[in-house]
Amino acid sequence: MATRSAKKKDGVKKPRILIVTPEITYLPEGMGNLAGQMSAKAGGMADVSASLVAALFDLGADVHVALPHYRRMFHEETAKLVAEELRVYKSRMPNERIHLAEDRCFYYRDHVYSRGDGNAKLSLAFQREVINNIMNTVQPDLIHCNDWMTGLIPAAARREGIPCLFTVHNIHTHKMTLSQVEDAGIDAAEFWNNLYFSRPPYNYEESRDVNPIDLQASGIFAAHYINTVSPTFLQEVVNGWHDFIPDSIRGEIRNKFHAGCAAGILNSPDPTDNPATDDKIPYRYGPEDHAEAKRKNKLALQHALGLEENPDVPIFFWPSRLDPVQKGPQLLADIAYRFLSKYWKEGAQIAIIANGAFQQPFWDIRSFHGIQGRLGVANFDGRLSQLGFAGSDFMVMPSLFEPCGLPQMQAPIYGSLAIAHNTGGLHDTVEMLDVTNHHGNGFVFDYYNSEGLFWAMDQAMEFWRQPSDVREREISRIMTESLKRFNHEACAQQYIELYEKMLNRPLVKRFV
Repeated sequence: MATRSAKKKDGVKKPRILIVTPEITYLPEGMGNLAGQMSAKAGGMADVSASLVAALFDLGADVHVALPHYRRMFHEETAKLVAEELRVYKSRMPNERIHLAEDRCFYYRDHVYSRGDGNAKLSLAFQREVINNIMNTVQPDLIHCNDWMTGLIPAAARREGIPCLFTVHNIHTHKMTLSQVEDAGIDAAEFWNNLYFSRPPYNYEESRDVNPIDLQASGIFAAHYINTVSPTFLQEVVNGWHDFIPDSIRGEIRNKFHAGCAAGILNSPDPTDNPATDDKIPYRYGPEDHAEAKRKNKLALQHALGLEENPDVPIFFWPSRLDPVQKGPQLLADIAYRFLSKYWKEGAQIAIIANGAFQQPFWDIRSFHGIQGRLGVANFDGRLSQLGFAGSDFMVMPSLFEPCGLPQMQAPIYGSLAIAHNTGGLHDTVEMLDVTNHHGNGFVFDYYNSEGLFWAMDQAMEFWRQPSDVREREISRIMTESLKRFNHEACAQQYIELYEKMLNRPLVKRFV
């Protein structure tokens, strides 16, 4: 068993950090034999987890990561191994920094999450292994948990006196009883009083079978410190915005905020989101030579979507899932034909590359008005989506609420300016473009309705009408600034500073 705070050669103790996450994009080589194969992504949590682990590892930190053992996604097909090979495979795990939660429910999965109640089973299996085995093996000085899938762990950590950071990536949660937790192999009686119940419990026995635990609220309640994935979304929750947020989650976030134990830290795009190196786009480019390459990528995008092929027309790109509850595709559907009609002479086009419940209305609009050459619709595809960023001029993201968001950070890196509703992470990342003062990176509207979106798209067209040298100058500036501003190093540094605050000792200075 490892002892907490392993020593350096000079005798100075390094704090040991355990990052617990159900998903991750990559792990740095050197962390373990399986590092190069670790990739299980469903959203931004995977990116920020990967960047944080990589930054800590590069600094020389004693960083460990706990993940479900997704054998199929990690390309570990142990069924094909003979007995001797299997013994070697299993022996690779000790003394590594990667700690895989073992349970058959993870082994043969193709996706991180399930539909329906399957995620509760996955969550309990993951947390059982972390609480019963991995925490005991790693002996961390600090644990960093992510979302409701890890909501029991802060309570267990608090009982053992281990500081815990809990990151709230979204406001989804799940409820279950103590008996369900214990039937999964977790001795919740050891830390039940650190959990958040649906109503105040009288005692353990009374609540065990009939008083459900809120996992997201429990993680927030028991953690020593929390963070949301944008500063403005944190303020919106605390200030009572968004009536769909459960009272349990809002109340506990407020408590942490007023206690001085809450922060907002923006996620960041994947490092591969760079048009100079992106192998998913046919023509690569940077801030200084973007103009001609974007014209060529635009033709490729138009060809892929069946749009009229003309590199000199503006394209408005929709990259987010077509979810009318959060993302606002109905706002665009309300004005799509009217907007295209207004700018018919300019050749304006709309490119939608996304799945979701609201895809069919765009097909209907396209067919009814006979505008196949101006409105393109396609299912999400990673390569095609990257081409959407590279070939478009503007990116449309009118979300009702946005805990963080990534497309509005990806788009300006590719020279596609964001059109966004002024909320949450969009507020923190998109500023109104001011060509005269060379400031801003997109077009922002305050009122969440179709007319607000139409106004912002009008502003985008005003920019489009600028002389080409003015447009190219501003796009070059925006791309350069975005590459510096929206990256994993900046995101990871804020987490490192938070760790240092929680541990009351520096990480970076002692590791360099």
